[in-house]
Amino acid sequence: MTAAVEIRDLFRVYTEDGAGVPALQGLTLTVRAREICVVLGPSGSGKTTLLRILAGLDKPSAGTVRVLGTDLGRLRGRRLAGYRARDLGYAEQHYRRALAEELTARELVGLHLALAGATARERNARADELLERVGLADRRHAHPHELSGGEQQRIAVCAALAHRPALLLADEPTGELDAENAASVYALIGELAREEGATTVIVSHDPRSGVIADRIVRVRDGRVSEEAAKAGDEEAIVVGKGGWLRLSEELLRRAGIGAHAAAKLEGESIVVARVGKASPSPSEAEHLEPAPEHVPLPGEVPVAELRGVAKHYGTGHAARAVFAGVDATFLPGRLYAVTGPSGTGKTTLLHLLAGLELPDEGAVLVGGRPMSTLSRAERAAFRRDRIALVGQDPGLVSFLSGLENVELGLALRGLHAAPAAEALAEVGLRERAGGRVEHLSAGERERVAVARALASRPALLLADEPTARLDEANGRAVAALLAALARETGAAVVCATHDPLVVEQADEILPLARRDARPPAPADGRPAARIP
Repeated sequence: MTAAVEIRDLFRVYTEDGAGVPALQGLTLTVRAREICVVLGPSGSGKTTLLRILAGLDKPSAGTVRVLGTDLGRLRGRRLAGYRARDLGYAEQHYRRALAEELTARELVGLHLALAGATARERNARADELLERVGLADRRHAHPHELSGGEQQRIAVCAALAHRPALLLADEPTGELDAENAASVYALIGELAREEGATTVIVSHDPRSGVIADRIVRVRDGRVSEEAAKAGDEEAIVVGKGGWLRLSEELLRRAGIGAHAAAKLEGESIVVARVGKASPSPSEAEHLEPAPEHVPLPGEVPVAELRGVAKHYGTGHAARAVFAGVDATFLPGRLYAVTGPSGTGKTTLLHLLAGLELPDEGAVLVGGRPMSTLSRAERAAFRRDRIALVGQDPGLVSFLSGLENVELGLALRGLHAAPAAEALAEVGLRERAGGRVEHLSAGERERVAVARALASRPALLLADEPTARLDEANGRAVAALLAALARETGAAVVCATHDPLVVEQADEILPLARRDARPPAPADGRPAARIP
């Protein structure tokens, strides 16, 4: 079958503080026409850089990239713009940024066609066709803020495919969705891509994305480490120059291979076996260093409370109740996980606690003060002194380094910059502190945002899907860090999340449910908020 994407010896090196920092190191990959290729890898492995180069948003430092027979490295000006407008569909990880609030779902899906000169009838017909296909025909006149996260993501996928691109790129398309909605979006991408005949490259750290793949490619340290077709259990291991091989961590875990291995030739096969004691399984490893139990503090006073809180969006027939009658208490020294499917109000709950929104009914108290009694300026000053919020969009200054972003956050709060370097070290970015944010991976940017919040040592730390763009190892580390921060500093840490890595670290779970469903009860008996 004809190759749609041909990448040979691709390097991308960024310059930081006079030194070169490689994001891609000799990556070679071929994607066949109409194939769905899922690229998996940990945070910082070069996945997003690869996608940006395929989208023409970044240039290789060395090597060649050919898409649909065209060398992207030679495209400039109008030819490059034409490639992006005509041949490319791009679903980025921050899909909310691609959805203009003033446009309806139908207008958003048809926007690319409108820019290409399609008539109103043509673009509305195409938008209605796609919205019907994804079960959102009755939401065609809704604006983004009236849609759940899963609905917004489906709109973004439809918008990326509306002009029938030859190449569809998707960057962590389900990072902020719960498992049910994530599975739905993966199925949607697979079905629509095949129906439209689009060659598709999806980059992710979520192995569940492989369910729709014709082929799965793993990258590590900026190069392909292994490939596997969807069918069968065998993995195609890439042989690098010099004869090096990289085995997947999953294979090594199954074989019990730790730091050392032995290899021998048997006929036409090479057998790799463990040397010495087998490495612990993931379940065993979790018990090697048990997390310290929370010890209740004497005379604890709530950091924040929700009393009979209700919140609605929209007016008239479009009005939608997010939740009503919510009661919850957030005590110091605890990590709280706010869980529930997309659209149940997890982000809204954090915004109410931060004073970014006010309840329609009930009271939100932080430090004993009702947020509704404060003016907008007073709420801003209150946030600066007591609250830190890590949003789904990190909100970093791209041309500053990670260290400078954390220092800037501290300066805006009137605090000394000294804790900045320590906070970055806590999230595993000591070596990358001086790197410009625009050169960091999505997961590294997320960790910079967490470090910025940690550095101010707030009384109330709010985190919206803080591990959504992290691989399992980094996600587990950040979840443990947030739990440790709560216990060590006495802060109340509230995370809106669907990540089990955060949930398993939480002291208490607050399950939210859709208005037409009962809230799920925590399986382990940990206390939950009352959600009528």
